[in-house]
Amino acid sequence: MVKNDYFIGEALLGAEENLAHIDLIIGSKDGPVGVSFANALSSPSIGHGGLLACIRPNLLTKPVSLVIPKVTVSKMEEANKIFGPAQAAVAKAIADAVEENIIPMNKLDEWILIISVFIHPDAKDYRKIYQYNYSATKLAIKRALTNYPPIDKIFYDKDRAKHPVAGIKVPRLWRPPYIQVALDHPNIEHHMKVVKQLPKSDRIILEIGTPFLKKYGMEAIKKVRELAPQKFIVADLKTLDVGKLEVDFVFDATADAAVASGLAAASSIDKFLLETNRMGIYGFVDTMEVDDPVAKLSKLKQIPDVVILHRAIDVEQAAGSESSNAAQKARWAAIPKIKELYKDQKLASGRDRVLVAVAGGIDPTTANSALEMGADILIVGRFVTSSKDIENSMRRLLNLIPGYSDIDLKRIHTEDDDNSVKRPKWD
Repeated sequence: MVKNDYFIGEALLGAEENLAHIDLIIGSKDGPVGVSFANALSSPSIGHGGLLACIRPNLLTKPVSLVIPKVTVSKMEEANKIFGPAQAAVAKAIADAVEENIIPMNKLDEWILIISVFIHPDAKDYRKIYQYNYSATKLAIKRALTNYPPIDKIFYDKDRAKHPVAGIKVPRLWRPPYIQVALDHPNIEHHMKVVKQLPKSDRIILEIGTPFLKKYGMEAIKKVRELAPQKFIVADLKTLDVGKLEVDFVFDATADAAVASGLAAASSIDKFLLETNRMGIYGFVDTMEVDDPVAKLSKLKQIPDVVILHRAIDVEQAAGSESSNAAQKARWAAIPKIKELYKDQKLASGRDRVLVAVAGGIDPTTANSALEMGADILIVGRFVTSSKDIENSMRRLLNLIPGYSDIDLKRIHTEDDDNSVKRPKWD
């Protein structure tokens, strides 16, 4: 069977209303691209009629290409932008791509291109329309024919990215260690002040603690979300049963993660984790008062995203300082054991599938020990939330975390198609 060529490319360049966004398909005339080309040209939809890419009237570019406007063309003024600077830019970019050996000469009569072009209704600068669409078309062709982006690029950027139209960056736990601030006190005004005073850092995540949730319900999550729209928020439900319902509640309130109690039956935890996975949020399992966390985790059919090794506040206060610290370190000895349990479940990117968090008595004197033992998340409560200087207390902990607090602090350019640009050692 003859192989049909099929390539897809995309590029967005420029700024404001004159920007260019190109989506294109390159492929064989006798394949699916050829069929789509013929259909689009012979049966145009209203306002999106295709036109052949011409360098000037009566001079088609090669490979023969079809330009299709993304935005409905309803006025002659809008049609002029497509038939004028946009068409000319696309046609010239294709011809230049051939001359520069980006498109092989032996494919000129075998391939065709379908180019979807975005022209904003408010675009007025023909020079910018031409320049941006020329460059975007050429870049999209290069990307299509080099199968850009490589998967490593996607892994590196997918959790950093902030979409310009959406205007938000939904956080994920991709760059541990993190510091999770537990907002436990059942006082919403107090926690609003705490969140406002926290320093800006990509390493900080927020927990809506159990007492806070019990008093205010889902409103607690919503209020914190209003104040911190781009923070990772954990809802500490400590679910024991009917986890599906509780997961749905916190999902609707825009939490990024929900917590089940490790004391729940394995079947209940499995249902809880199935639902968090179905909803696309993180499933935490808190092993507070679970005698053997590894044994309990081994009974689960589902894989948690985060396992919490938790020493309860009441237990911590009942024990003396020295015995508390010793018990804490003994508990943390399970960190490498949990990582060993899931060592064969790593993500395709090479990162750990399961992160381990520690909670109970975290402060600058204990945080280093937890990090040295491999903790991915330090859950801190009163040391920060009851501090007279919240920002300073938080910075004392942040200073213990390796790497930069801002993920893009030393990033020179967010867009690079240069394969020689390697992931920096500090990240």
